[in-house]
Amino acid sequence: MKKPIAALVLLLRFLRAVVVSGLQTVRVILASGRPGGTPPPVALLRVGFAPMSAQGAALLGCMVSLTPGTTTIDIDMDRRELLLHVLDASDTDALVQGIRREFEPGLVALFGTPAAEARR
Repeated sequence: MKKPIAALVLLLRFLRAVVVSGLQTVRVILASGRPGGTPPPVALLRVGFAPMSAQGAALLGCMVSLTPGTTTIDIDMDRRELLLHVLDASDTDALVQGIRREFEPGLVALFGTPAAEARR
């Protein structure tokens, strides 16, 4: 994938994720505020990421933090892991798959390391 196209696709996927996550976060807040409503489980979650430069990992961390309901706490380049605080941890598998599906391909195209290219 050419870098300008990868950047555009990544931007569009990010904007969609912000809107969808924002709506989901509002739903969680409203449901928790109702009488008898219970908040969803929160969690600290380690998420591995594809081989990419430190700049790509930093951008991934920023994108995750800017998506409502998640905050990047730490980026471990040695382990290639993000430590995330998740507002709604009721389906962490879907959260991880969403990050990998929506953000990683574009970031690897823009900031991938030789190990990422060899893996393709």
